[in-house]
Amino acid sequence: MAKKEVKTDFWVYELLKEAELELEPQGSSIKEINEALKTASKNKSGNVGFPEFVGVVKDFLIVIEDKADVNKHIKLNENKSISFEVKDIKDYAVNGAIFYGKHLAKNTNYKKIIAFGISGDEKRHKISPYFINEKGMIKQLKDVESFISFNEKNIEEYYIREILEEPTNSDKELKEILKEASELHEDLRNYGNLKDIDKPLIVSGILLALREAEYGNFSIDELTGDDINTDGEKIYKAIESNLKRVKVSPEVKRDKILSQFEIFRNTSKLNEINSTLNKTPLRYFTEFLDNNIYKNIRYNKTSEDYLGRFYGEFMSYSGGDGQTLGIVLTPKHITDLFCELVDIQTDDVVLDPCSGTGGFLIASMHHMLIKAKNERTKKNIKQKQLHGFEIQPYMFTIATTNMILRGDGKSNLINEDFLKQNPYDLQVDIGATVGMMNPPYSQGSKKNPNLYEIAFTEHLLDSLSEGARCAVIVPQSSMTGKTKEEKAIKENILKKHTLEGVITLNKDTFYGIGVIPCIAIFRANEPHDKEKEVKFIDFRDDGYKVNKHIGLVETEAAKDKRQHLLDVWFDRIEETTKFCVKTTIEADDEWLHSFYYFNDEIPSEEDFEKTIGDYLTFEFSMIMQNREYLFEDGDEDVE
Repeated sequence: MAKKEVKTDFWVYELLKEAELELEPQGSSIKEINEALKTASKNKSGNVGFPEFVGVVKDFLIVIEDKADVNKHIKLNENKSISFEVKDIKDYAVNGAIFYGKHLAKNTNYKKIIAFGISGDEKRHKISPYFINEKGMIKQLKDVESFISFNEKNIEEYYIREILEEPTNSDKELKEILKEASELHEDLRNYGNLKDIDKPLIVSGILLALREAEYGNFSIDELTGDDINTDGEKIYKAIESNLKRVKVSPEVKRDKILSQFEIFRNTSKLNEINSTLNKTPLRYFTEFLDNNIYKNIRYNKTSEDYLGRFYGEFMSYSGGDGQTLGIVLTPKHITDLFCELVDIQTDDVVLDPCSGTGGFLIASMHHMLIKAKNERTKKNIKQKQLHGFEIQPYMFTIATTNMILRGDGKSNLINEDFLKQNPYDLQVDIGATVGMMNPPYSQGSKKNPNLYEIAFTEHLLDSLSEGARCAVIVPQSSMTGKTKEEKAIKENILKKHTLEGVITLNKDTFYGIGVIPCIAIFRANEPHDKEKEVKFIDFRDDGYKVNKHIGLVETEAAKDKRQHLLDVWFDRIEETTKFCVKTTIEADDEWLHSFYYFNDEIPSEEDFEKTIGDYLTFEFSMIMQNREYLFEDGDEDVE
């Protein structure tokens, strides 16, 4: 038993180290805590007693008690509350942790204590946090898989969300952003009489013009509604000036972008003074964006795709046009997850052949810049290591604008059809070591199989360098091979490329679109070994939920669940097949967790006893009905 306890201690220690939590084992160097533990014996004798780990994170006191056996996780009394009998405190993880937590609440000045009862090992375990305030009152919290939510960076957000049950600053910010997007959408329709497809162009063009205000070449005060030198003309010239300033080249590319912004000069209603507003709609929109959006996009250094968020919000009002066009914009938490799954590095070259608003490229740039150690590396990342294709001119314009506003990286965006590119030329010309893609959905057919999502995937894989990592987010149906053509493509992929794994996602990942997605990760231009074990992961429970007034929102559990996913993906821990199946594959298999899943969980003692009890009840019932022959041995010799 002692060996098992030590093994559990080491596993918990590794979890703490991974989350960058420095807790101390069997005591504390903090005098106040150590003095309190001198009277914390589980025997309640007033002698010394030490939890497995204890420490302070900001103003939170963390206490951990663990047991090797998951059946020794928690003991409740006859009232269904936690038992504080001496035997139960000593034998059960949660009971012991809360005992120490309450003792420290009473005997120290710490007012916020989080006690963890942990049982099991890296494959089968329970990690249960409880909050204890200075009065010793207990609040049960949701079980977790890691300590990522409790390090210095995340613990205050966890406290606000999970313990106080209040919205955090980021929650409030998201709600405000979506409210502003909704308001601007209505204003663009009411005051500009604009089609849905034109709205994001107006937004992105004004944001480019506002950049020129920093150089004295544009001012909102100049938007006076003049009939000759119109507001639209002034904004257009500011856009043109900014594109030259950031060196968008070649000139034909700059001209393509500017042609999309002709809408500023050619839409008379935008340039006429509106009687309700007492100014032109363009001035009104510019003031709105300057006050509410521009500073967020210009100076925010996260991987958030703000224009993408706005565009997605506009499309949600457009009566389904986005789905008709096959546009499914990728949420930020997915673009970030891609960067983590492929373990993106500063020397990677990234290719997104369906760039949309540039979300994957922005996330890649952000993650790479964080790891960059000098300005030369950062400059190289922005100028040479981010490549994208976008076939639709207005989306190409928005993506270019978005990259400019987020700190460059726009120079290698191309307004062309990726499927018409020779993949072997792209291997040489770009030399991409990472591919990321969210292809158009539901565009393929037997008459045009090149537009199937799996066909896009094959074309991207063929376009990458040997050994490149590739992640795509596609409908689950793409992994099943629902048509003869798709089955053939899957078979062809395995001849040339390696499937590393498929992660089944939350059905609401693309909230409002009606697509159930998954992430497929490949190794490009390395044929799939028949003996290779591929990971299939069920990540439907990702910690995100639908808020009817906002859409898909992150709960505090999301960080913990993402960390657990990454730990399993990179083989830092093992998991039951309920979460992850490792198996060899065939091309005609359905490449999804649900296809390979089998239940390998050992039943608990309670489950075992219940099953035996059910069987004995059934047997007794049959005997009472004179049907005891059901239980006779059928192998008796017949004379």
